[in-house]
Amino acid sequence: MDIEDLAQRVAKGERRALARAITLVESARADHREQAAALLDALPKDRQALRIGLSGTPGVGKSTFIESFGMMLTGAGKRVAVLAVDPSSSRSGGSILGDKTRMDRLSRDPGAFIRPSPSQSHLGGVGRRSREAVALCEAAGFDLILIETVGVGQSETVVSEMADIFVLLLAPAGGDELQGVKRGIMEIADLIVVNKADGDLRAAAKRTCADYAGALRLLRKRPQDPEGFPKAMTVSALEDDGLREVWDTIGTLVDWRRENGHWDKTRTGQARFWFEQEVRRSLLAVLETARARELLAEYGGRVAAGDCVAAAAAQAFLERLDKDAASN
Repeated sequence: MDIEDLAQRVAKGERRALARAITLVESARADHREQAAALLDALPKDRQALRIGLSGTPGVGKSTFIESFGMMLTGAGKRVAVLAVDPSSSRSGGSILGDKTRMDRLSRDPGAFIRPSPSQSHLGGVGRRSREAVALCEAAGFDLILIETVGVGQSETVVSEMADIFVLLLAPAGGDELQGVKRGIMEIADLIVVNKADGDLRAAAKRTCADYAGALRLLRKRPQDPEGFPKAMTVSALEDDGLREVWDTIGTLVDWRRENGHWDKTRTGQARFWFEQEVRRSLLAVLETARARELLAEYGGRVAAGDCVAAAAAQAFLERLDKDAASN
């Protein structure tokens, strides 16, 4: 594979090259990991897109919201990339990857790019290589990157380490103020959007929005928020109602953070976070080597037989592994 050529084609915004590059960075093969690192290093570093993370429980209408929101943005001349993370089966390891089917109109829009990816059982609501996919989309010249998480609940917070704005989608009658002040995903949300505010659910959506607006006032104010943020709003993705207000609100928050230095500070912190994550992944990869598996089986057998306790066995295992590495 000609990495230099692929990098140039990605930088020109070629969709097929971008899809191929994302496939490369998502691969777990050792040779592909080296090529992926070289590719990311060869990409332009001076391009920035607005990264918006979106989360919400299954059935809240994430795909419908993203399609309607994305169509509005492409209609305004924006180039939009959608990175949708699909849950992987713990049994088979497979994923449905049906987001492009759900976003039929947006998938046919020349100003949009949709890439579904498996979570590969990675915790936090995003894929193992979602951060690299974001970097590729930025290098390809997209104006906005929408990162749709798996959508499993309160622990889905890793997306905040790769997004500039985090939007939490809720369904009408999804909880009261006590639910709203729960720690976790609520603490990192910049905007809470109650979807499905139409038809018979309109009144329930307004009540839910009011409940969460009250809950947000009970949370400690964050330094990266201007007065009035985070805030709760209602939308109807089905009727395209309230989408413009959501976009204007995001713009207001982004402008304030840029003017007050929070944008660059957040990006710097995220870069450090992903560096540390990569170091952890590399250390864990050592445990997958043949020698490590052999030692794990040996010391695991000793613990199972009662010859030593787990803590002592773990320390001895690490010392043996380190000694073997030094001798090589």
